[in-house]
Amino acid sequence: MFLKWLRPGAALQGLHPWVVSAGLALALSTLGNAPFWWALSQLPEINSLRAYAGLIGIWAALTLLMWVFVNVVIWPWWRKPAGVVLLVMSMTASYFMAMYGVVIDPTMVANAMHTNTAEVRDLLSLTLLLTVVIGVGVPGLWWWRLQPQAGIGWQRWTHQLGAVVLGSGLAAVLLLLVFQDLAPLMRNHTNLRYMVNPFNTVYAVGRLAQNNQAQQQQPLQTIGDDASARWPDAKAAPLLVLVVGETARAANFGIAGYSRATTPQLQALQAEGDLYYFNQVQSCGTNTEISVPCMFSHQDRKANAKRTMNYESLLDVLRKAGWAVLWLDNQSGCKGVCDRIAHFDTSNLKHPFLCAAGECWDEIMLDGLTERIALLAPERRARGTVVVMHQMGSHGPAYYKRSPSNQKKFLPECTSNALSSCNAQALLNAYDNSIAYTDYFLGQAVDWLKTQDQPTALWYISDHGESLGENGIYLHGMPYKMAPKDQTHVPMALWVSQAMRQHWAVDDACLRTQLEKPWSHDNLFHSMLGSADIQTGLYQPEMDITRACRH
Repeated sequence: MFLKWLRPGAALQGLHPWVVSAGLALALSTLGNAPFWWALSQLPEINSLRAYAGLIGIWAALTLLMWVFVNVVIWPWWRKPAGVVLLVMSMTASYFMAMYGVVIDPTMVANAMHTNTAEVRDLLSLTLLLTVVIGVGVPGLWWWRLQPQAGIGWQRWTHQLGAVVLGSGLAAVLLLLVFQDLAPLMRNHTNLRYMVNPFNTVYAVGRLAQNNQAQQQQPLQTIGDDASARWPDAKAAPLLVLVVGETARAANFGIAGYSRATTPQLQALQAEGDLYYFNQVQSCGTNTEISVPCMFSHQDRKANAKRTMNYESLLDVLRKAGWAVLWLDNQSGCKGVCDRIAHFDTSNLKHPFLCAAGECWDEIMLDGLTERIALLAPERRARGTVVVMHQMGSHGPAYYKRSPSNQKKFLPECTSNALSSCNAQALLNAYDNSIAYTDYFLGQAVDWLKTQDQPTALWYISDHGESLGENGIYLHGMPYKMAPKDQTHVPMALWVSQAMRQHWAVDDACLRTQLEKPWSHDNLFHSMLGSADIQTGLYQPEMDITRACRH
């Protein structure tokens, strides 16, 4: 009968509207929620006949709630496209939850909305195509060809309102029956709350829109208007480079104790006595959308998480102090922090060796860097210069694209973006190659700084970490309170030239006592102001990582 309905020219007429909406609800609660049911079935609490009976009750209640939802949002005037949109939302979210172990929350939706073409290309796969064809194409075609019983005026209202009342009542009864078992599950396994499609996506989109609207209604709040710079010798103005890493987790850094030689350049600089690596650094987010604005904010992580105000950034304070500031971006943008200073996108440049397949390796930011700095106002450069380099780094899931062929130390590599289908060792090889290339890039940046006839220093810190299949989780972006350590423990290093060391009068032994202390992104704002010797009421010396060791 179903195949007959799919034949060209076949008509599906005369079905009661309740049957039509129930069919879509059933597709959404089953196919559209496959990862949710799998996660639920794998819980240790599901180990008895009562638990399995509870699962059936939860499924029935969810299907009824889905039936209510369908009848609330889908009306005859937009029935066909609205149903297909719900299928697309549910199946796409299910695919990414199943493949990468992610959950759908407002920050994940924000990431998706700001994904550029290259990132979308990295996520496309045959598995995704098959998911869309099977999960959306088949039920979508069935839905599109349906012709429910015609009704006029009040009949349409009574059909749908009746479904809402009946479905809500039955769902409430079922939920009361399973509440004793359901409540502990949701309390002890908070990730389940973010896995119910399409309610998770609808909630996330609504919450994000509300937050964005509230933020847009707030005027830009100025900070650091009292900022001033003190540097005794304008002929030897300092040059600071801040490298914002991408998706680098501390666990895979050789300098942090990782068994593989992923950071030979950093370790060589450390052996020379000029580089300091900080072992216990926490990010303020698990994705770029949250972490980058937070890194450059004068507020701490908790205040930034509320996102109620729109403030200027660290770069604005440096600019107000008279410094020259330049942002170089080899990724998907600065998330608003560089809007009021000079910035340049290197990700789409054409270079015979440093760019390929529509993107560029991070070395492109060093190409022509001297000339780009020379374009900045000379009176500002006479006070000091800060260059921020936003890496492509280890951006997934196509880790194999993040390192040139001549820089691949660990083979064979996973060359698929369907990470769960990759051999675990091959996946690790691809990721470690991206870390090794970041190490090479940082070494090249330090070599360039060594050629400059002025005091120089380089800070490196990643925006967030990454999951590589641990506990079935890949990529990043988990809600912070439930994120694994691999997504929040990030690498941070400081390299200081001899000229800068003399100016700071660095106490080397003191600075080494700071390496094992618990630092975070919250410290970057104040550490950069201290490094630049910027005077402002915003500066908190106790938050400056090196303040106690500079005399």
